[in-house]
Amino acid sequence: METFKRTPLQLFNLPQHFVIPLFQRPYVWTESEQWEPLWQDIRRVAELRLVQPHLNATHFLGAVVIQSHEAQSRRLTTWNVIDGQQRLTTLQVLADATCALLASSGSARLAGQLERLTHNDDIYVESGDSRLKVRHLNNDRTAFDEVMLAEPPVDHGDLEHHDHQIVAAHRYFSMVVERWLGDPASDDYDEKARELTGVLLDGLQLVSIELEASENSQEIFETLNARGTPLTAADLVRNFVFQRLQAEEADTARAYREDWPFESKFWTKEVSVGRNLVSRSSLFLNQWLAARTGEEISPQATFTRFKAYVEHEADQTMTELLSVIKRQAQQYQGWTEAASSPGGSLTSAEMAFYRMQASGIEILKPLLIWMYEPGRNLTRDATDQIISAAESWVFRRQFLRLSGSDLGRIVADLIAANANAPAEELPDRVVRHLARLNVTSTYWPGDEEVRQTLATESAYTRFPRSRLRMFLEAVEDRYRAQTGQPQIERKGYPIEHLLPRAWRETWPVESPEAEEERQSRVHRLGNLTLLTSSLNSKVSNGSWATKRAALLDHNTITLSGRVIKRTEGQPWDEQLINERTNELIEALLHVWPVPAGHHGNVVDPQTKAGDWVELRHLIGAGLLSPGDALVATHRDFKGRGATLLPDGGIEISGKRYATPSAAGYALRKKATNGWYFWATADGRRLRDVRTDLTRAISAEITGYAGVAAGHGVVGSVIDTPRSWVGSGWWCSCGRCRAVRAASRSSSLNAAVGAMSSWNTSARPAAMRSWRS
Repeated sequence: METFKRTPLQLFNLPQHFVIPLFQRPYVWTESEQWEPLWQDIRRVAELRLVQPHLNATHFLGAVVIQSHEAQSRRLTTWNVIDGQQRLTTLQVLADATCALLASSGSARLAGQLERLTHNDDIYVESGDSRLKVRHLNNDRTAFDEVMLAEPPVDHGDLEHHDHQIVAAHRYFSMVVERWLGDPASDDYDEKARELTGVLLDGLQLVSIELEASENSQEIFETLNARGTPLTAADLVRNFVFQRLQAEEADTARAYREDWPFESKFWTKEVSVGRNLVSRSSLFLNQWLAARTGEEISPQATFTRFKAYVEHEADQTMTELLSVIKRQAQQYQGWTEAASSPGGSLTSAEMAFYRMQASGIEILKPLLIWMYEPGRNLTRDATDQIISAAESWVFRRQFLRLSGSDLGRIVADLIAANANAPAEELPDRVVRHLARLNVTSTYWPGDEEVRQTLATESAYTRFPRSRLRMFLEAVEDRYRAQTGQPQIERKGYPIEHLLPRAWRETWPVESPEAEEERQSRVHRLGNLTLLTSSLNSKVSNGSWATKRAALLDHNTITLSGRVIKRTEGQPWDEQLINERTNELIEALLHVWPVPAGHHGNVVDPQTKAGDWVELRHLIGAGLLSPGDALVATHRDFKGRGATLLPDGGIEISGKRYATPSAAGYALRKKATNGWYFWATADGRRLRDVRTDLTRAISAEITGYAGVAAGHGVVGSVIDTPRSWVGSGWWCSCGRCRAVRAASRSSSLNAAVGAMSSWNTSARPAAMRSWRS
């Protein structure tokens, strides 16, 4: 057995086969658990190389165990993959997805370098054998081979195994890499492409444990995977810290006893971060490091980044640095313990910790650590302003149920951009930074969009219970602050439906329409309150008179007290739910405000441009016509033709194919992106025609100031989007995705004209959810 430190170039570059045996488990890595963290690490290294090339940044991926195969090919070395097949498969998929994008953009040299990581040159491959360097023998083989052998650009949706996890990984990496590289015509595209290729070739590091054919691979596999407890990031940092202290001739025994704070139960406790459990000490060190460096750092990279920071950037002795770590760790512990206390009023930092805990996130903790770093000396008013803005940015996105996966990068950018800013300027600079964000993955939503979303949102079923409770507590605290009362106790008070979930027996209505109207409001924000203790089911589901009397017994909650006052002499009904929903929304907007005049415009659509377009849309828009001739553009099929059918299908030799890619596959007998393969008689590829349509729609949409179907339609129409739909346009937002049109309108203009309740005050960017 020999052990080597390898880069992907060193591991994969030679002509060879890596065989994943039949007994290995299938590919199970997922976006949230592995793909996204891996991409964030790779992007971080690429961006570091762009701005600090002298550092030659790298990232450690882990270990693989491979064993020399007894039966070797005459030309190709063959290895059995004993451990690490998930990692190797993902690296291959990522390299191939990037290669395909670079090839499509004309970066042939860089694409060729990446192709040699994944494909053997033809001259080394026996006739009829596959060029792929990684060979699966289990059920993953067909999907892996199909996507890896598909010609660029890859049409993932048209692959036979489009729903396989490996194809999903290829689609994910294609999307994120394309988004990061940007427009091939942009000034920085070539530089970014070159650095990303460099990272994939030699910026990643693995430990390769290489066995001879005669060695017992199973014993080694068990030792690596089933014996011992792996070291945490905090364990590795501790060892490094005390080695440095020893080199500085410090009193290590005293330092361990008095200055190293991470040995108590508080710090050794494992806490949940997403779906993973990590020690609280490891989590803190990761967040502290992000606060120090202004970088988003994956948990796996905590130790290596800490070591690099200490050795190259800290400009402090380990003794000095440990003093800072100790002080900030104690502060962090104080915030965490205060946030876990059920009583007492909290400072803005403590409340931020509580709200993050209730909401299941850690995003803002590096920012708080950075704000309270020794020597920064922000006033209390300044810290309150920054925390308010940051919370508003995060929680408004949660109101809309937008992804938070890219927010950690923005927090890191905030820290890096303001590292040397004067303390008195920080609040304004942070607010301006957040307000400038203008892409879907990170923008700060404005008031109108939140109003439109929460007005009809089934809040009780849409939000995790602890997060929803935190939102209601925030409103309660706002009401209490107006009268000088202390904050509500954080005891996990039950959430009560005022109109019961089981309302039909004791709250009857007279018609099916009225029943639908009532049921649609059961889970809305305005029908929810907090109680100090749960009601029994008989009272909870009883008549309003019975329930109102029970609420009087819980009148210490201002939320409930206002309901009691509102219903003096009248029953609780749909109109009151609407009114209270709007009232609670306004309270939330005041708790987490945006700057005056901020609307939260975005410049990108929420889905990849053109993904929704089909040939029938091009026909409907008049860009193509039934009977048009299509011709193949591939050099091996020049002159082969097809005919466009009225329904958007393609006919070849009397046989109909549903999509361009299916028609391309019929000719080539291999996965083909038909939007590139087929062209019209005048030489335009179908991709170009599709781009013409999406650009025209984008330009037309930008001219409108109103939106519909829960995006600005006023009056009762907002509750029944089907009542206005008569055109071929529908909204793809989460609330309206199910809405479909009964007939097609010739243009968006006609669709707009058909909508009787058009709100001209809504922002144009919201129109990006429209689809045909």
